[in-house]
Amino acid sequence: MTTSLRSYNHAQDYQQVSEFLIRHHQTGNVDGNWLEPMWEYMHFHPALEPEHLEKIGIWESAGEIVAVCHYEWRLGEAFFQFHPAYRSLRIQMLDHAEVNLCGISKKDGRKYLCAYVNDNDSEFLALVQERGYEKDPEGTRPLYRYEIPSPFPAIQLADGFRLTSLAEECDWAKVHQVLWRGFDHGEDVPMNVEEFESRRAMFDTPKARRELKIAAVAPNGDFASFCGMFYEPSGRFGYVEPVATDPRYRRLGLGKAAVLEGIRRCGALGALTAYVGNDLPIYLWVGFKKFYNSECWAKRF
Repeated sequence: MTTSLRSYNHAQDYQQVSEFLIRHHQTGNVDGNWLEPMWEYMHFHPALEPEHLEKIGIWESAGEIVAVCHYEWRLGEAFFQFHPAYRSLRIQMLDHAEVNLCGISKKDGRKYLCAYVNDNDSEFLALVQERGYEKDPEGTRPLYRYEIPSPFPAIQLADGFRLTSLAEECDWAKVHQVLWRGFDHGEDVPMNVEEFESRRAMFDTPKARRELKIAAVAPNGDFASFCGMFYEPSGRFGYVEPVATDPRYRRLGLGKAAVLEGIRRCGALGALTAYVGNDLPIYLWVGFKKFYNSECWAKRF
């Protein structure tokens, strides 16, 4: 199984990596790779630093992608995706990350790397510990799974509120406002064309479906809560990202209602399962159960 390493070329490789993740996805995500919507969300999120994309490493065998080592939004983090028969590339992939994906600390100017390793990959865990990495519990990224019931239960919604989607009511100003306020960026929401276009690019991604981007609408017409939802038909699963509720409308169950409506719509399309990479109480209330942790292992150089 001879392999070769090359740099990522976004124009030719974005779709190829997407197909790689879909092709090697195993039911229940037992493969441990990123879900394909994570890859899509990464590339169209405004936090992405695209100038470093060529530092992503791709391993090929006989012209087929067999592994990918990449950051998510900025240097200083490393994620590892495998063809199931090529996990022996762990050492090469960590070597690549240490050379290409390190960040520079703003505090002291030292290089650092946060390598994300699944807690069920004992060989990789042993490798990072041998290299001197230390676990950072605050950086842990859990993956939670929800088995979609049939029939789907009724969704409870506070009086005066209603559910809609971007297919029915596409207003990027409202999307921007609820996300800005919902992620606690402050009361002074910048309302301009550039911000609205950034939100549009974030949600009108190549495989996005506007009918799966759900908003809970307040009596005054504002989006009080918002849930982005992806559907991956090959793996028959939904993926939740992101969810935010305006502080003025919290503790009304609106976020839960929006998430459930997105899941319900995915189920109607054929999804059997939904995933979320977060352990906030809202997802526990919905009924998500933890599957595994992607642990953050940090090293300073």
